[in-house]
Amino acid sequence: MHIPSLIRRTLTAGLAIGMLATSFTHGSQDAMIALFKILRDRGSISEEEFQSLLIMSVEDAKETARASTQSTPPPAPSSSYSSGPSAADMAAMEEMEARLAAGEARLVQIEQNMKAFEEDSDSILANALDGKWYENVKFGGYTQFRMNSQLNSNAARLHIPNDRTANARDTFFIRRGRFKMSGDVTDHLYLYMQMDFMGSVGGSFGIQTRDIYADIALDPAKEFRFRVGQSKVPYSWVNLQSSQNRATTERPDGMNTMNEGERDFGLYFMYAPEEVRRRFKSLVKDGLKGSGDYGMLAIGAYNGQGLNRSDRNGEPHFVARLTYPWLFPNGQFFETSVMATAGNFLPTVAPIGAPAATPVVDSNGVADYRVGVSAILYPQPLGFETEWNVGKGPELNRANNTINSESLFGGYFQANYRLKTAMGEFFPFARW
Repeated sequence: MHIPSLIRRTLTAGLAIGMLATSFTHGSQDAMIALFKILRDRGSISEEEFQSLLIMSVEDAKETARASTQSTPPPAPSSSYSSGPSAADMAAMEEMEARLAAGEARLVQIEQNMKAFEEDSDSILANALDGKWYENVKFGGYTQFRMNSQLNSNAARLHIPNDRTANARDTFFIRRGRFKMSGDVTDHLYLYMQMDFMGSVGGSFGIQTRDIYADIALDPAKEFRFRVGQSKVPYSWVNLQSSQNRATTERPDGMNTMNEGERDFGLYFMYAPEEVRRRFKSLVKDGLKGSGDYGMLAIGAYNGQGLNRSDRNGEPHFVARLTYPWLFPNGQFFETSVMATAGNFLPTVAPIGAPAATPVVDSNGVADYRVGVSAILYPQPLGFETEWNVGKGPELNRANNTINSESLFGGYFQANYRLKTAMGEFFPFARW
């Protein structure tokens, strides 16, 4: 029931009961019954309330009659006796009706005011919360469940370093369980945090920090900004692409060996015109599996030791990336990138082989650098991706006794298709 209607009905019933209590002082029972009928016909009281008041009036009449019989003798018969209400009864009834009408008019006004408040409550609440930082914080996340089945005994020897679920032991697996929190705390400060509930921590699984950084904008349009904290290193388009947007479960080794977990602690400067930022956003929002906004130009420095690891040699890595999402007149997006990274990487060593021996590595680390290019034709509906890089990186020699900097070369090519059906969207793909 609407609150103002409930108030009006309660007060009306209360007023009727109050008049019932005084009815046999001012007039006859018939007058009160007539008044109750008026209230019922107007909708001021319900049929159930009318019946209740009628029963109460009859009981009250009986009680009054008994009291009158005991205290005074019955009145003498009169030829002018009438079962109808007297003039005094009518006057009292009219006075009560006028008071009731005034009360109902006031209740109608209250109801209108409350209705207007209810209609405006959303905007009132929005205005009250406008500008509060916690109203700009968003929560999100996703989970990726996986099932493996290896078809023959040769699969037991399969070893994919960046995919620990590809083994003969695990049939069911939660590959990623992510929880995200982000928001613009001020016009110039954006915060982002992402946790992984299936992260690898010391060889086992547990809660792991994936991202925790701040974007500090230098202008209102946020075209110029600094990023500080642990985040993805701006190198390689597929490394920057979120796992919830990527068609393939894992990233290709040819690009992913650059930085374990794609992330590190660092400081980056990013620049992108407002129009380019809108394109980056639409490539993700419109379901084209974009890589997100990491700037049209990004340069910076990071530890170079990988996800959740402190620097071991005091020598940061440096990175630079230039990318541009071209928009053709027919609405087709095509993104091209060039990138480079350089530094010294100090591997963690442990005894290997039989007899066991610990490989030797330079205490300052080994040269770790590469340059790469990418070209992405977004699936509208047919799409292509390709990325390649060359350089040098740490490699264990065949004798398993030293780790040196050796040449590397790798990348991938992928074709995919965006298929829209009544059941949803599908992205069949082939990757080499």
